[in-house]
Amino acid sequence: MSAVCNACPRNCGADRKTAVGVCGAPSEFRLARAALHFWEEPCISGKGGSGAVFFSGCNLKCAFCQNYEISTQNKGKAVSDEQLIGIFESLIEQGAENINLVNPTHYAPRLAALLSKWRCPVPVVYNTSGYESVETLRSLDGLVDIYLPDFKYIRADKAQRYSKAADYPQIAMAALAEMRRQCPQDIFENGMMKRGMIIRHLILPANTNSSLEILDYLKSNFADTYISLMAQYFPCGELADFPEINRKITPREYEKVADYAEALGLEKVFLQNLSSSSKKFVPAFDFTGIM
Repeated sequence: MSAVCNACPRNCGADRKTAVGVCGAPSEFRLARAALHFWEEPCISGKGGSGAVFFSGCNLKCAFCQNYEISTQNKGKAVSDEQLIGIFESLIEQGAENINLVNPTHYAPRLAALLSKWRCPVPVVYNTSGYESVETLRSLDGLVDIYLPDFKYIRADKAQRYSKAADYPQIAMAALAEMRRQCPQDIFENGMMKRGMIIRHLILPANTNSSLEILDYLKSNFADTYISLMAQYFPCGELADFPEINRKITPREYEKVADYAEALGLEKVFLQNLSSSSKKFVPAFDFTGIM
C-alpha cells in the first residue's frame, strides 16, 4: 500500500512513511483510547456500550474540537494491524454492541484493507466529521454497517472560519449521499441499529440560522434518515480569535433548532439534553484499552 496519501478531500499528497500531512498522522495506526462508550445515541450505545476506538490526528481540525488533545495535538500510541484486530476482539469480548471507529477518515484505506481480511462479528460504525472523499468511501462499501457522519456546515464562510475547509458543504453533501447509497435502509433489532445511518449536527452558539438551513437541506434530501441534533457544545481549544463561539449554547438556541425540525415534519430526530454540554462527557485519552 502506497504511503502517499490523497485519501481525504485535502489531497495533500503527503508520504506518510516519512512525514505527516494535514491530518498529522503517519501511515501506521495511532490510537488514544479503546473502551466501551455509553454516550452515543441510544441505538448505538445500547446496554453493552459502543466499542469506541479513538484514532489520533484529524483531517479537519475544527477550532472548537472537544477531542482537541488527540485531533490537533495528536496524542496517541502506534498499533499494528494485528494489535488493532486484538483491540476490536477485546471490546467484543467485553460486550460491545458494535465497533465504533471514531474519526477514522485519515486511516480509511488501511481500515478497508484490514476489514476486508478480518470480518467483524458485530456492526462496524464509521463515526466521521463528514469531510470525506466519495472515492475513499466507495472502498468501504460492504465493510461498514452504520454510518455516523456529522453535517457541520452548510455555509462556506463558516466552514472556512472554523475548519479552514471552505469546500466542506459540497464535500459533505456528496459524502452523505454515498453513505446513504451504501446503507439505504435502517435496520434495528431489539432497539439497536444494525445497519443504517444517523446524520449528526452539532449546534454552535450564534450559528442557529446555519442550523436551520441544514435542516432545510436534510428535509429535502434525507427526509427518511435519522438526524441527531447535538447540544453538547462547550468551548474547547484555542478560541481567542472566535469570541462568538467561546460559550455554551443557550436553551433558547437549542429549542429554536429543535422546534424548527418539528415544524418541518422531521420525525426521525434524536434530541440531546443541555446537560450533555460538559467536559465530564469527554473521554480520558489515557490509552485505555491500548497499553
